[in-house]
Formats: sequence, structure tokens, C-alpha cells
Amino acid sequence: QVQLVESGGGLVQPGGSLRLSCAASGSTFGTYSMSWYRQAPGKERELVGTITSTGGSTNYADSVKGRFTISRDNAKNTVYLQMNSLKPEDTAVYYCYARRYWSYYWGQGTQVTVSS
Repeated sequence: QVQLVESGGGLVQPGGSLRLSCAASGSTFGTYSMSWYRQAPGKERELVGTITSTGGSTNYADSVKGRFTISRDNAKNTVYLQMNSLKPEDTAVYYCYARRYWSYYWGQGTQVTVSS
């Protein structure tokens, strides 16, 4: 069982930056690939990006490529989402997701609002 707790959300002006964190419980964090998803009001949840278990590879949705960066620190059981050049359309609840084979877990989400 893995528990995921996101933090770092909040209100930011367009063009600003935020860094989200997702802290995981347990000793097997380093065996999970980690992803960030987001869900805006009235829209389906969408994949923002994924990082492999070792952190050696990442991929991103086209809408955030070049602006968002996912990283992880396996020693701290934490994955990060650095968000730069934020736009109003980035407003959403952001969720952390862990997956290993057939096992997967979701965090509770953290709200990000981009508005002037």
C-alpha cells in the first residue's frame, strides 16, 4: 500500500511559477513510475507527465512541454512538479499517481489557480 500526499498548490498570477510536491509512504517508492494528472472544472482528468522509477526518463503532455518539469528524489520518497510560465488554462486540481505493474494509487489532489 502506498499513500500519496500532494502539497504546494495555491493561487498564482499568469506567468508565475509553483512547485508541487507529492510525498509517498513506504519503502518501495523507488520501484514506482510516478505521474501528475490534472482535472479542470467540467473536464476529464488528463495526464500532465510521467517520470520513470529511476528518474531517467520523463514525458509530458504537449500543453505543458517546455514549461513543466517532473523530478523525483527517491531518498526522500518525493516527486515534484515544477510549473513555470503558468497560464489561466493550467487552473485545475493536480493529482499525483503511482503505478507499478497492476498496482496504482492516487493522491487526494491539490488546487492550482492561475488568475490575476
